[in-house]
Amino acid sequence: QVQLVESGGGLAQAGGSLRLSCAASGLTFSRNSMGWFRQAPGKEREFVAAISPGASRTLYGDSVKGRFTISRDNAKNTEYLQMNSLKPEDTAIYYCAADEGLGDAVRDYLYWGQGTQVTVSS
Repeated sequence: QVQLVESGGGLAQAGGSLRLSCAASGLTFSRNSMGWFRQAPGKEREFVAAISPGASRTLYGDSVKGRFTISRDNAKNTEYLQMNSLKPEDTAIYYCAADEGLGDAVRDYLYWGQGTQVTVSS
């Protein structure tokens, strides 16, 4: 059974930083692309970032380019999202996702975590 467990969410001030983690089990982590999505109240789930199995390719949503960095540690079956220069509009539930292919759409990912709340105050 595949499990993706996010951690690291919380409250941050505008301009601050947070680091999210996603621990994966039940799948061959090194063969899966990993992604981050977010969903704010009343809005659709939005692509944030993705990384290929060997970390040779990364994708970013336009709203986070230059501020967020995705990475992974295949030895620890964990992916990360370093979020810097946070803005109030980054407030959302952040979801970890996994699939064999690399993409930037919700439909591209088969496995999903339960999400972790990120709140950025102004």
